[in-house]
Amino acid sequence: MPELKNIKHIIRLAFPIILANASAPLLGLADTATIGQTGHAAELGAISLAGLVFSFVYWGFGFLRMGTTGFIAQAQGRADRSEVLAVLFRSVILGLGIGVLLVLLQYFIGNLALWLLSASEEVKSLVADYFYIRIYGAPATLITYSILGGLIGLGYTRQLMYVQFLLNGLNIALNVLFVVGLDMGVKGIALGTLIAEWVALFYGAYILAKKLELEQPIYQLKKLWQQIIDKAKVIGMFKVNGDIMIRTFALLGGFAWFANEGAKFGDSILAANHVLLQFVSISAFFLDGFANVVEMYAGKAIGLGDRDLFNQRIKETTWVSGVSASLLGLLIIIFAPTAVSLLTQDTDVQIIAQDHAVYAGVYIILSFVAFQLDGVFIGATRSKEMRNATIVSLLILIGIGTLTTRYYGNIGLWIAFISFVIVRGVGLGYYLPKITKRLFWKTEG
Repeated sequence: MPELKNIKHIIRLAFPIILANASAPLLGLADTATIGQTGHAAELGAISLAGLVFSFVYWGFGFLRMGTTGFIAQAQGRADRSEVLAVLFRSVILGLGIGVLLVLLQYFIGNLALWLLSASEEVKSLVADYFYIRIYGAPATLITYSILGGLIGLGYTRQLMYVQFLLNGLNIALNVLFVVGLDMGVKGIALGTLIAEWVALFYGAYILAKKLELEQPIYQLKKLWQQIIDKAKVIGMFKVNGDIMIRTFALLGGFAWFANEGAKFGDSILAANHVLLQFVSISAFFLDGFANVVEMYAGKAIGLGDRDLFNQRIKETTWVSGVSASLLGLLIIIFAPTAVSLLTQDTDVQIIAQDHAVYAGVYIILSFVAFQLDGVFIGATRSKEMRNATIVSLLILIGIGTLTTRYYGNIGLWIAFISFVIVRGVGLGYYLPKITKRLFWKTEG
C-alpha cells in the first residue's frame, strides 16, 4: 500500500478530472430536457442522432488530447520548456488543420452521415439543421483537445475542470435561452453548443498561456518554428497519433459489436444491456481520472530518466484505481435492484438487468488494469503496443463471443465482453517490461 500522502495527492489530481468527466452526461440530459419542453419526438430523436454523429467524428481525433499529454509530460520531466511549447504548438496546428478540413468537407460528411442513419425524413432534416451549424465548432473542439492534453501533461487538472465546466455550463445556459426563450428548436441546441465550444477554446488557451507565462504566443511560435516542424518529431507525432486513432476505433468497434449482438436477443435484452453499460460508463469517469494522472506521472518520470520513480508511480496509481474499481463494481452488484429501477420502469428490462448486474460489476472490477496501463503507455508515447493490444482484444471478443452467445445467450455475451477488457490489460501488461527496459536503457547503461 502506498503512503497516505501519495494517495491524497493522486486523488487530488484525479478528482477534478472525474468531476469534469461527469459533467458531460449532464449536458446530454439538459439537451433532452430542454428540447423536451418545446419540441416533439422527431426533435428528440434528431439531437440524439446528431450528437452521435459528432461523438463518432470527434472520438476518432481523441489522439490530439492523448498524444499531447505524453509528449508534454516527458518534456516537462526534462525541464525542457521550449519543447513543451513546441509540442503544444505542433498539436494545436494539427487540431486547427483537421478542424478546418472537417468544415471544408462538411457536405460530404453530412451527406454520408444522413445516408447511414436509419431515420425518418423529418428526423434527417432536423439532423442536417443541427450538423451544418455545429460543424463550424470543429476547429475549436479539436484545438481544445490539444489544450486539455497540455493541461493534463503539466498536472493542471483543476484548470482542466474549469474549462470543462465552462463548456458544459455555458452550453446548457445557451440551450435554455435559444430553445425555451427564443423557440429555436434543434437549431438552438446546435448554436448553443457552437458558441460554447469557441468560448471554451479561448478560455482554455488563456489559462494555459497564463500557466506557461506565455505572453507573446505569436513571437514564440516564430521563434520555435524550426523546432515545431522538426521532421523526426513531426513523424513521431503522426505515428503516435495514428496508432491511437486505430486503437480508438478498435475500442469503439468492441462496444458497437457488443451492442449489436445484444440487439439480436430482442428489445428487452438490448435495453437491459444499455442500462448496465450506463454503470460501466459511470465507473469510467473515475478510472479515467486515475489513468490521466498516471499519464502525467509516467511521462514526467521518463523525462527525468528515473526508472524507480516510473515504477513507483505506476504502483501507487494502480493501487488507488484498483481499490476504486473494486468498490464501484461491488456497489453495482449489491445495489443493482435499486440502481436499475432508477433508470427504467419496464419490469422485463429490470429483471434482465438485475440478473446480469454481476457481470457488469465484474467487468468494472477487472477493467482498471486496462485503464491504468493505457495511461502508462500514453504517458510513454508507446502507442503501437496500445494499438496491438486493442486489436487483439477486439478479435478475441468477436471470436469468443461468437461461440459463447450461441450456447449461453446474453450471459455468453457478457463473458466475451469481460474477456475483451481482460485481454487488453494482459496484452499491455505483456508489453510493459519490454517498453520499460527500452525507455530507461540509456540511464542504466
